Amino acid sequence: VQLQASGGGLVQAGGSLRLSCAASGSIFSIDDMGWYRQAPGKQRELVATISNGGSTIYADSVKGRFTISRDYVKNTVYLQMNSLRPEDTAVYYCNARIATMYLKYVVNDYWGQGTQVTVSS
Repeated sequence: VQLQASGGGLVQAGGSLRLSCAASGSIFSIDDMGWYRQAPGKQRELVATISNGGSTIYADSVKGRFTISRDYVKNTVYLQMNSLRPEDTAVYYCNARIATMYLKYVVNDYWGQGTQVTVSS
């Protein structure tokens, strides 16, 4: 199983970016999917998650600016980021709780490779 993230880049404050993360491989089912970020010198923090049923959770710092969504057919999670601020600068990681069925049912957390988002002031 692999998670492939894309969509990061450099943007001016007030701008927008859309991140994507596609899960591939021998997937039986996917539960929660989400985005985390890690700024230099800081711990990784939750940005947003979306459950298999579509329930969402957002960090207070991004509420009203970021929107998480997912495509259940494409096994892809998206993060639409609007009104970006310099403090949103970080490496963004996607995460998914994925079940595989090879000889037995196993559930693991998987991480994407990270995509850099830089917001200039």
